[in-house]
Amino acid sequence: MTAGGLIDTGAILALLDRDDRWHRACVEAFGKLRLPLVTSAAVLTELFHLVGDSSHEVEAAWKLVRSGVLTVASISDADLPALYALMIRYLDQSMDFADATLVHLAHRESLTTVFTVDHNDFETYRIHGRRTFRVVPSRSSLRD
Repeated sequence: MTAGGLIDTGAILALLDRDDRWHRACVEAFGKLRLPLVTSAAVLTELFHLVGDSSHEVEAAWKLVRSGVLTVASISDADLPALYALMIRYLDQSMDFADATLVHLAHRESLTTVFTVDHNDFETYRIHGRRTFRVVPSRSSLRD
C-alpha cells in the first residue's frame, strides 16, 4: 500500500477538535488526500500528550489512529544520525524531534505532501536538503 503523504500532530488535532481554527480546512483537505498517511511514533507521542486528561479526546484520537487512515513508520537506531543532522541544520527554526522524523520519512519514503497546520516550518524544511513540501491544507483555505 502506497502512502499518500505525511500527517503531523497539528492536523490530527484540528481534525478532532471542531473548535480548532483549522478544523474545517483540515476536514476538507483530508477528504481529498490519498490514504493512508504516514506518521511517526514521535507525532503520536505529541498527540497523546496534547489531548491529555480528557477521556473523550483520548478516545477520539485512538479511534482515528486505529481507523487505518494512517500508518506509523518505524524509526530505528540507523535513522538517528539523519535526525540529528536535520535538527542541527534547522536549529534556528527550533525543529523538534517529531518534525525531524517527518522530514526524514519524507526522504526515506519518497513523500512530498505533508498534512499539517505548521506552515512556517514545513515551508522552510527541505526534503533531502532541496525539495520543497506540498503543504496541505493551504494557508488560503483557512477561513476566519
